[in-house]
Amino acid sequence: MTSRNPTTSRHDIERFLRVDHAGERAAQQIYKGQLAVLANHEMADEIRHMMDQEVEHLETFDSLLNERQVRPSLLDPLWGAAGFTLGVVTAAMGPKAAMACTIAVEEVIGEHYQKQADILGEDERELQATVERFRDEELEHRDIAVEHDGREARHYSLLRKVIQRGCRTAIKIAEKV
Repeated sequence: MTSRNPTTSRHDIERFLRVDHAGERAAQQIYKGQLAVLANHEMADEIRHMMDQEVEHLETFDSLLNERQVRPSLLDPLWGAAGFTLGVVTAAMGPKAAMACTIAVEEVIGEHYQKQADILGEDERELQATVERFRDEELEHRDIAVEHDGREARHYSLLRKVIQRGCRTAIKIAEKV
């Protein structure tokens, strides 16, 4: 994808790295929460696979925060606790609800990463490639959740809407705080 700007502002880099780190913190905790409930379910291996990718994403953003001297979100512990709670609650509602959660979250994150990739300038090709790879992996998670009947969860539309609103709100907050 061709970037519009030759350079990316320091402000954009700071907010992208901050929010992405916060989001990956929450994401890996969502899967930990799901595994706390579904550890012996047939989907546990798929959930572990998704969690392992989220851990890699988090480690990447940890490194980038340090390299670029960007502070993490001040609410970092909250994002982790919220993610774990969301994972436990949706998994307790059943495996389809856990997958509905994954669909909802990963749709928002896929869009979020695409917007970032579109904004990053020519000076940030490496970061853009990382964001695009992570976007693709998040969309893979969404597809896995669809294949595991996430859209068949009881009250799917409501669950999706509530989770996506929460994700979008968290994104706006984590960019700044």
